[in-house]
Amino acid sequence: MSTSERVWIVDDDQSIRWVLCRALEAVGMQVRAFEAAESLLECLRGDCPDAIVTDLRMPGLSGVSLLEKIGALEPQLPVIIMTAYADLDSAVSAYRAGAFEYLPKPFDVDEAVSLVRSAIKNHTPAAVKVAPSAVARPEILGSAPALQEVFRAIGKLSRSHITVLITGETGTGKELVARALHEKGPRSAGPFIALNTAAIPAELLESELFGHERGAFTGAQAKRRGRFEQADGGTLFLDEIGDMPALLQTRLLRVLSDGEFYSVGGHTPLKVDVRIIAATHQVLEDKVKKGEFRDDLYHRLNVIRVRLPALRERRDDVPELVKHFMQVAAAELDAEPKNLKTDVVEKLSALAWPGNVRQLENTCRWLTLMAPGQQVRLEDLPEDLLGDHCGVAPESSRADWMDMLSTSLERHLGDGDSGYLTAVTSSFYRTLILAALRKTNGRRHEAAKLLGWGRNTLTRKMHRFGIGKIFHEPTDS
Repeated sequence: MSTSERVWIVDDDQSIRWVLCRALEAVGMQVRAFEAAESLLECLRGDCPDAIVTDLRMPGLSGVSLLEKIGALEPQLPVIIMTAYADLDSAVSAYRAGAFEYLPKPFDVDEAVSLVRSAIKNHTPAAVKVAPSAVARPEILGSAPALQEVFRAIGKLSRSHITVLITGETGTGKELVARALHEKGPRSAGPFIALNTAAIPAELLESELFGHERGAFTGAQAKRRGRFEQADGGTLFLDEIGDMPALLQTRLLRVLSDGEFYSVGGHTPLKVDVRIIAATHQVLEDKVKKGEFRDDLYHRLNVIRVRLPALRERRDDVPELVKHFMQVAAAELDAEPKNLKTDVVEKLSALAWPGNVRQLENTCRWLTLMAPGQQVRLEDLPEDLLGDHCGVAPESSRADWMDMLSTSLERHLGDGDSGYLTAVTSSFYRTLILAALRKTNGRRHEAAKLLGWGRNTLTRKMHRFGIGKIFHEPTDS
């Protein structure tokens, strides 16, 4: 690494500045650190580094405000924004302001160095800024690495009208992501129209999508605007697109191609400007191979793919989700929020949750209504949560975990799901580390020995995979 590559760091946390400076200097970069954004901005008027790394929230000028001012002075200078507040709004704010990348804290030092190298090598002119939306933040909660990838995608797509395909198991929150893409994007002032194609009979779906003229069929007593017309200037979200009948797939493809369509019984073409966001829990590639889904429509929809992780891939988010859903349920039922004992939260975090976030939300409603006291105990949990289908896999299936992993990897990698490997790797390391920590009652030095690592390596990986926040070392160690 050439010493001509210079990086400036601004963070009010001295320890963060020290760690980043040492790491970047170790690979040959020249580093300059600032405690406040105002000081960096003053120096920028007479000098310019190759990249800047800034915290998001600081006393005085924030990271986003600094980024906007940098954009006015040096629009091609890449800026990486760090934040300990790893939520959707932070990611969107960073990308909208023109950030090269978004780095949630705590971060892996090697990842930070790699990101800085990438910024210096591949930086592009700052993106056009879009005025922020006035709508409320969607309730996409969590800080797991797999969910952070979703936040990043929403942030990067917040300046785009491009078609998006959202994949993920049932109950993972695909409509929430679709709404966030709309509300955080350039069409936020337009309508957001959602349609579940699997919930409408095939014979009615055409009219639902494209509208109909009076007298077009029996019962059509008045003209009706379809969802495409209703979504003009905004976003049409087509949920469960994999269940769309073949005839309507052909009609949808034509609309996506030229933006024109005919209502049922109509003779005049209608033209609309609609962004399409589609979602499915199915593997569309398999349906294409079976001839159940048009190949050309699949490629029209699969421009940008966002994969939502299953809840079992982000178990550390369960406590936060439970707290939120218990408060929501209490408000819905006009009751006092109930508290869950620690062992209840641990039990909920360990479950497989085949119904994902939706199942967890409904469970919180059930507990709010049915648990006898203000403090929820293990015995208050519904019986269906304690069966094998929601718990840990039985012994007979554990022996085959490598075969199942191999099969799953082959399918996902064959489908081009580049995010799946990251999610599996994260889940594997988290499972490994948590098992070692439980075996040693939380004593990190002993856990590191069991894993064949040094303690610093274990600590770094705990932070990287979000375990440090939930697993505290005993005070007697």
